[in-house]
Amino acid sequence: MTHFTGKAAKVFLLSAMTTLLLSVSAMAAEGDLAIGAGVTTGSSLRLRAEASTSSSILTTLNKDITLAVLDDSTSGWYKVSYAGKTGFVSADYLALDEDNVFETYGRVTGDAVNVRTAPSTESDTLGTVSGSSILTVNGLLDGWYDVTCESGTRGYIRSDFVDLLSTGASANGSAVVALAQQYLGVRYVYGGASPNAFDCSGFTMYIMKQFGHSLPHTATGQWLSGKGTKVSYAEMMPGDLVFFCDPSRSLGKACSHAGIYVGNGQFIHASSSKNGVIYSDLSSGYYHNYYVGAIRLA
Repeated sequence: MTHFTGKAAKVFLLSAMTTLLLSVSAMAAEGDLAIGAGVTTGSSLRLRAEASTSSSILTTLNKDITLAVLDDSTSGWYKVSYAGKTGFVSADYLALDEDNVFETYGRVTGDAVNVRTAPSTESDTLGTVSGSSILTVNGLLDGWYDVTCESGTRGYIRSDFVDLLSTGASANGSAVVALAQQYLGVRYVYGGASPNAFDCSGFTMYIMKQFGHSLPHTATGQWLSGKGTKVSYAEMMPGDLVFFCDPSRSLGKACSHAGIYVGNGQFIHASSSKNGVIYSDLSSGYYHNYYVGAIRLA
């Protein structure tokens, strides 16, 4: 009986500890909600790991980028979040948005995230959006982003389920994707760069030419061209070029393949003589293993 009571006490204690940990986790999640937004006022602004000029640099930020402000309690610094990174920036180079009405892009970070009619978990659900979906963020209210989904639905998503991204791709990204999709199924021909036949770099070259960008007709040439801005995996948006290197096919060059990111972890590309222009999954398998990087052509 004593032994049983001891076991019961242990079970009770473990249960209580689990409940406490869950409560702490919930509080931590709430602490990650944005309390405001700000726009960077200087180029090459350093996002640091801690609120100190001697702290390590997580990344550098360009001018006119909208950041989520998570905490303003440290004098001279703001704790911010951008493109999946959280750190601190100097208050001297961030202009706070006074009314929290702004426009930028965001990427959904959870799976099947609810879009609600009001900034509350008690409000009705308009629908759900999948992870990595790109949204237009219209502002912030009580820790929730006012968003417009790709489907046109407008509602609210908790800010800790959305990473803010640069507006650098603007509407061109969607236009690039829309044009590329028109060539789904077009056959693959080595050296092809016309609407009747493409190889991988011929496809990206042709699509981007329609938007005023002149690119070389090789994947390596496009990657090393110096055109556009190289962006991290977390920052990718529809319309960005993506590059890969399979050592067995690259002949020692920097890249062996290229395509165009379309969102939701997918890209469109001229794949092979068998498949032609198709969609493929960027986040797993062959293309995940040989991914090199992405370029955004402004």
